[in-house]
Amino acid sequence: MKKQYIIFAVVVAVLAVALVFVFTMLQQQKSANAELQELAELDKLEMEDQYRQFDMQYGELQKQLKNDSLIAQIEEERRHTQELLEELERTKATDAAEITRLKKEITSLRKVLQSYIMQVDSLNRLNETLVAENAEMKEQVTEANTQISSLRTQASTLKDKVEIAAQLDATGFWVSPQNKRGKDEKKAKNVKKLAFGFTIVKNVTAQNGERVVYARILKPDNTILGSKGTFSYENTQLEYTEKKYIDYNGEEQSVTMYSDIEEFIDGGTYKVFIFCDKQMIGQTSFTLK
Repeated sequence: MKKQYIIFAVVVAVLAVALVFVFTMLQQQKSANAELQELAELDKLEMEDQYRQFDMQYGELQKQLKNDSLIAQIEEERRHTQELLEELERTKATDAAEITRLKKEITSLRKVLQSYIMQVDSLNRLNETLVAENAEMKEQVTEANTQISSLRTQASTLKDKVEIAAQLDATGFWVSPQNKRGKDEKKAKNVKKLAFGFTIVKNVTAQNGERVVYARILKPDNTILGSKGTFSYENTQLEYTEKKYIDYNGEEQSVTMYSDIEEFIDGGTYKVFIFCDKQMIGQTSFTLK
């Protein structure tokens, strides 16, 4: 009978340890999922803000123009922006495919907005030329001066809005898992290094100079791969896997990064998020066996 009690006690102890282990794993998974959900929500909110900024800028541009044809073109683009914003507001942050599509739309919208900003700037320079060369045409000079004064009054506001158009975008992602011999590898247990890269698209409105690019790689369990430190994003601190300094000159630029694997990794889908100037500029994923 005493032996049976001992066996019973051992079984109860083993079950208790197993329950504690399962509870701990569930809590870790819940925490990782919550972090990914928070990142997705922040990204969606940022996109919504950009769409609203685009809409506001189109409204400001319309107020500055007298050209009915150009006003109509801007109004058409403004309606398109509003429709996309409504789609985004209806989209769940976890709908990766739809979020990716709407993020690509931002790139197109930004290019269109840049073209209209340049047209307004061109009109501004033209008016200044008319003031200098046609002083005798007093009525036209008065009208031109009024428009110039209006543009100058709003110059600081436009400068802030142009910063939105100047945000960088990354495309053309590729990832090459490699073994210790530097050869392509698909099995997780043999991967010793990750080589990955992307292209930062041309943006003539972006400020030239040094940038810091952060790569945040999440493992299949949504925990960070090889944390090297943290960076600021949306009033919080996120861990990053690798970072790289680049010298951006406004032209299309290819960026390649490397990350040594110094831990055991499992097979599954890995997610890569790229950040620059406190913005997420692109993302991709890859799978290991």
